[in-house]
Amino acid sequence: MDETTRESPPSRRAFLSRSLTAGAGLAALGGTGTATAAAPAVAAAAAVDPPETLPVSLTVNGRRRTLRTDPRTSLLDALREDLGLTGPKKGCNQGACGACTVLLDGTRILSCITFAVMFEGAEITTVEGLADGDRLHPVQRAFVEHDGFQCGFCTSGQITSAVGLLAENPRPSTAEIKELMSGNLCRCAAYPNIVAAVESAAEGRS
Repeated sequence: MDETTRESPPSRRAFLSRSLTAGAGLAALGGTGTATAAAPAVAAAAAVDPPETLPVSLTVNGRRRTLRTDPRTSLLDALREDLGLTGPKKGCNQGACGACTVLLDGTRILSCITFAVMFEGAEITTVEGLADGDRLHPVQRAFVEHDGFQCGFCTSGQITSAVGLLAENPRPSTAEIKELMSGNLCRCAAYPNIVAAVESAAEGRS
């Protein structure tokens, strides 16, 4: 009996990795085994300098902030990465979930699908800017009182959106609240409590 140990066949991951590596090598070589004329062009493209950064001045939560940023940087990334404000969340990063909602001059916007350089001189309010010191904003208090959150990931966007909603419509009906908050998704399905919190905050403004 032949007891010679046989190597197990390569895993799918290893096979694909080897195939891709071999393919890349063949693509880089001409029929005679020498590098193709395209290789220098590829190397030159890889060495292109990144886009020039641009200065942007914003008033964020009442404080004037100036930064230099890539013109392709979203407002969300500028707030989180450059200014250290982690209240706005990066959920879908496609403008569909509302977790990144902030107020632009008092109006609700989705910060993940807008560029920071668009808002030179604008006033931005994030959830961090709603409270007055240790005193919570009425909408924040209402969310606490009505348990309008569970895991909490969407809460900052929900609260900021509710503040903007009440600025637009101080006395919304239940149906209007559901409609106007429909752009803010909650995976925990705390919607009844969220609606109750917004209703409570609206009543407090009456």
